[in-house]
Amino acid sequence: MTAGITHEVRAQVAYLTLNRPEALNALTPGLRDRLTGLLAEASADPGVRAVVLTGTGRGFCAGADLRSAGGDGDRLPGDVARVLRLGAQRLIGAVLDCEKPVIAAVNGTAAGLGAHLAFACDLVLAAESARFIEVFVRRGLVPDGGGAYLLPRLLGPQRAKELMFLGDALLAPDAERLGLVNRVVPDADLEKTAGAWAARLASGPTRALALTKHLVNTSLDSDRATAFAAEAWAQEINMTTEDAQEGLRAFAKRRGPEFRGR
Repeated sequence: MTAGITHEVRAQVAYLTLNRPEALNALTPGLRDRLTGLLAEASADPGVRAVVLTGTGRGFCAGADLRSAGGDGDRLPGDVARVLRLGAQRLIGAVLDCEKPVIAAVNGTAAGLGAHLAFACDLVLAAESARFIEVFVRRGLVPDGGGAYLLPRLLGPQRAKELMFLGDALLAPDAERLGLVNRVVPDADLEKTAGAWAARLASGPTRALALTKHLVNTSLDSDRATAFAAEAWAQEINMTTEDAQEGLRAFAKRRGPEFRGR
């Protein structure tokens, strides 16, 4: 456990819980970097086959903790871009590049970088009380943390601009209707549902899921020829795994497969 975040692995699922409820789990630079590191560790750990990211209290994540960012003194040219590149963008990249499926269990307010952290996850569960806010415009800021990359791909440019230009809170049922959330559940059921989804993913063919995630995440940046070539090579690579062989054996013998994550 690190101050501001709890980390535990249960039944091959890494549970990462932001734990600064008094600040709606806003990310200090240290906490942001620790979360980035934990995601990288989960990606590389063969004992982890799925990840659940959630928060405590009323907030999932209120974004970057601007109070901890300082602001005194003169900024040198390139400072802001460098901090974003090595900070918020690196965190979102760690979610997108994680070789294990990542579930966001959004328990409350997800604002700014916190909203983008949820949207970068592979599956998004939201409690009924959750809400998403593109808060940047309220502060006179440009969206960061990959927002202008993620939202148009999830919603299309017009809806993305509406959320970013107006900065209105988007309630969980509306986020589900727009396709930003996979499922909305009663607050009391969020932890149980996230655990059930994670258990199902952790019992799946881990390498096949990693390759599938890569294909989907890169598809919107590829032309057809590139996407088809990537698909063919992903299938070629996957066919060397034990899980692929087990899946074929199970099909032939008309039984359920027992995937082991390798």
